[in-house]
Amino acid sequence: MLRYCLLLSLSICFIACKPSSENKTSDIITGDFKIAFERSDGDSTSTYPEVIQFYKYLADKDDRITLEEVYETDIGKPLHLIKFVPAEVKNNPLKFLINNGIHPGESDGIDATMLLFKALSNNEWTLPDAVELYAIPVYNVGGALNRNSTSRVNQNGPAAYGFRGNARNFDLNRDFIKSDTKNSKAFYSIFHQVNPDVFVDTHVSNGADYQYTLTHLFTQHNKLGGELGRHLETKFIPSVENQLSEKDWAITPYVNVNNESPEKGFVQFNDSPRYSSGYTALWNTLGLMIETHMLKPYPRRVEGTLEMLKTLVQVSQQQKTGIQEARKQNFQSFSEARTYPLNFQMDSSSYRRLKFLGYELENLTSEVTKLPRIKFRRDEPYEKEVSYYTIFKPTDSVTVPKAYIIPKQWHTVVELLNWNNIDYERFAKDTVMEVEEYRILDFNTRRTAYEGHYPHSETKVRSEILKKKFTQGDVLVKTNQPGLRYLIETLEPVAVDSFFNWNFFDSVLQQKEGFSPYVFEDLAIEILKNNAELKAEFEKKQNTEPKFAKNWYAQLDWIHKHSKYYEKAHLTYPVVRVLN
Repeated sequence: MLRYCLLLSLSICFIACKPSSENKTSDIITGDFKIAFERSDGDSTSTYPEVIQFYKYLADKDDRITLEEVYETDIGKPLHLIKFVPAEVKNNPLKFLINNGIHPGESDGIDATMLLFKALSNNEWTLPDAVELYAIPVYNVGGALNRNSTSRVNQNGPAAYGFRGNARNFDLNRDFIKSDTKNSKAFYSIFHQVNPDVFVDTHVSNGADYQYTLTHLFTQHNKLGGELGRHLETKFIPSVENQLSEKDWAITPYVNVNNESPEKGFVQFNDSPRYSSGYTALWNTLGLMIETHMLKPYPRRVEGTLEMLKTLVQVSQQQKTGIQEARKQNFQSFSEARTYPLNFQMDSSSYRRLKFLGYELENLTSEVTKLPRIKFRRDEPYEKEVSYYTIFKPTDSVTVPKAYIIPKQWHTVVELLNWNNIDYERFAKDTVMEVEEYRILDFNTRRTAYEGHYPHSETKVRSEILKKKFTQGDVLVKTNQPGLRYLIETLEPVAVDSFFNWNFFDSVLQQKEGFSPYVFEDLAIEILKNNAELKAEFEKKQNTEPKFAKNWYAQLDWIHKHSKYYEKAHLTYPVVRVLN
């Protein structure tokens, strides 16, 4: 039965659905809604209105199915959440969440999930005991409405599909941490409402040619960490691979190469928190992306996605106790940890040999560019062992603070804490506290635009313990809460997807006050005269650095920056850490 609800809260906002004027009874044949994939013998995918119409139809006829509208997306339309709960729900069900259409041109999961819910509603497939199934029918609503048949130039079907960018041309699978879009905020609402044990994002990819229709991109197990990371790598992934193999569906890890032969070996994808499965890992959710191969026929890709979804649900049910216990242990172990690892990179000294079904590679001369090119020979398939690098190690770590303090003026950050169900309190009065403060020493900045930003990387900081005054309304965020990992990954500036690296604090990188050299010259003499230690350091720098010695402005600027006249805010990271 279709149910609509309105939750008046910041994090979840449901809006009542209205009957669609596009609902055509001619499309419902003998009580069975035929989606575009079925009507076209696998040549077409449903339009966005048809997808929603289909789920409304199922929810209206089946009490086990609920359709909800959640907040809104950048195109002004709500995000939908479809839910299937068996008639008899047991205590502590395993919650399984599917996200479709983050890149609407990669529509395999949209159709496969419709077929899955249809099979459940028609009792053609039974949801395993103690599992609740949730799905976002189409995440990128704006991209789905921007329908075309040319943007996926290499893809083998369907006939028409949506566009990768959303209504504001954001790639939503780069937006989970920075959250520039309403889509991501709607996702937060759904994710924290459901709190899934297992999360699946459906995609289509290329990168090379090989025999597989199905590949999997599980969240990196070392980065996921703890007992859940071990369970993922040693139990969950092998079970999924083996059970698919028994169903004659060969599968391999996501082939992370670019215009090269997988025969040379490849590396597990490192999904940082900007990606969906990297974000969900911060909440100790077992996550993955299904990546079908874009050169395979569309019907085969949808069929493979459907079979993999069924297999993932079945394995999740079989390992329900282990997954849920591992999640609890992860939350517990991270809450007790004194240090937190950051910025994982591949360990080149460790790999395993993987049987791989590929195609021989031919090196040719391009008729277009007259330069070397490659071609995969589908008439020369092979099975070979390749090196697969799946071990990652952290390159940085931080001591876990007792709390962070965020000055109230950084309201954009505080708003994202709200969306992510982070608990915090505000100072009731002005307060002086001993804290650890960071100073930004160095960073690199991307020269070309990337998802609406010019992100920083390789950030380096220096810390100092000091007493600092905070004012009424400033935000104290204790780390002893489920969102600990989210807090560290966003508020520690050295973290790869920190708010600092995503330009949230760029205003502190610009010096606002300076000096007039003709005036400051006399003051500089007084500064050095009254500080013998500083004078000695300055003269040493003059004598050992020729470029510095020849640059009069650099010398005056150095003195200014080492004096009380230099503004404290410049390069001072506004968020501080409470250690005790």
